[in-house]
Amino acid sequence: MKDIVYDNTGIQNSTEGNKKSAVIIIGGGIIGLNCAYYLQKEEYAVTVIERSDITHGCSFGNMGYFSPSHFIPLASPGIIAEGLRYMLRSTSPFYIKPRLNRSLAEWAYHFWKNSNANTVLKNAPHLNNILQLSRQLINDIRDDIGDTFLMEEKGCLMMCREQKGLDHEFRVAADAEKFGLTVERLNKREVQALEPDIELNVTGAVLFKDDCHINPGRFMIVLKKYLEGKGVQFKLNTTVTGFEKQINKISAVITDKGKFEGDEFIVATGSWLPGVAKMLGIKLFLQSGKGYSYTYDQVQKNIRYPAILKEGRCAMTPWGHQLRIGGTMEISGINERILPKRMKGIYESVKSFYPGLQIDPPSIDKIWHGLRPVTPDGLPYIGRTKKIENVVIAGGHAMVGVSMAPGTGKLVTEIIERKKTTVDMHAFSIERF
Repeated sequence: MKDIVYDNTGIQNSTEGNKKSAVIIIGGGIIGLNCAYYLQKEEYAVTVIERSDITHGCSFGNMGYFSPSHFIPLASPGIIAEGLRYMLRSTSPFYIKPRLNRSLAEWAYHFWKNSNANTVLKNAPHLNNILQLSRQLINDIRDDIGDTFLMEEKGCLMMCREQKGLDHEFRVAADAEKFGLTVERLNKREVQALEPDIELNVTGAVLFKDDCHINPGRFMIVLKKYLEGKGVQFKLNTTVTGFEKQINKISAVITDKGKFEGDEFIVATGSWLPGVAKMLGIKLFLQSGKGYSYTYDQVQKNIRYPAILKEGRCAMTPWGHQLRIGGTMEISGINERILPKRMKGIYESVKSFYPGLQIDPPSIDKIWHGLRPVTPDGLPYIGRTKKIENVVIAGGHAMVGVSMAPGTGKLVTEIIERKKTTVDMHAFSIERF
């Protein structure tokens, strides 16, 4: 088909040979925008269709980590038993809401099957590949679009209150070193020296020095503005209702705002991925995992290092005098309900690790929540589907969507270009279950 380009009024015009094929990206979250970033660099005519206005969502309220250290997938040994222990606690960091739901039951079965040491051993190298690729690429993106999203390259602490937890993290540190990562094993005194302004209550920590962090909301805003300046078109507050099909191809996306034709289509809709995939005749096992966060705007004596609190299963990120605390994995379906006790549990965990940190309990009306897309094995779906040759799926990144976004964007672009991908992709296959 003829390429589609747009004039400055947003009217579609057909032209010959101005740009490469027209690519439609469904989903304007962190994954969709990074796909658009790399595709526009290859001179594709890119249109992003997004159900919201790209001012909130899972890409905005998370912790902003780029973490090569997160190479262990969520589906891992002990996670099922841990989840069962947490089921009856209203402030617990991990919760699956019991309900009669076939898709949940199927997902839970595959999650259970993959929560073992052998699967982790098999999957961790693939997570490592894409995480390290993304970590390299974010520096290039920063240099390209401008250092305006508060990026800091000081690493991330894995803090432990109990010796058992610290021993486990030291073993993880050894595995990290096998992947070429740089780590420091710290005792209580050494951790306290990194945070001289705040009294700590920890046994020790591991500092993963290759990790970095950004302000994810700023990154989203800056990246969207950059893409608009490069000619990427955005169709916001637009809901996909179906597809126009031609044998084993898609010719157009049908939305409540009209039809959009394209040559290649990328589905990057986060927790809404199964619903959109179903319209294409594709079944995906995926559940939304709700996370909560709260941002303090003025903390006079703030922490200096981002940190994950192992026993509390929550995290903290500082940006100057700003501090964000967040966590939880609540598998309760797609909904907007906020359970304040979840945020209370995060706050209490933070205070138990940082008794000297002067922050008030979160105000209920300012609690943020977002839905993370969780696959049964902790690996994302990235690749073409066998059923439809011009559709690429990119989703299911769970709690490391930011960490894997640039790598995913680059890999998706290589797939669209039909080039050899930078990393081995077979572990991310759409049809692996």
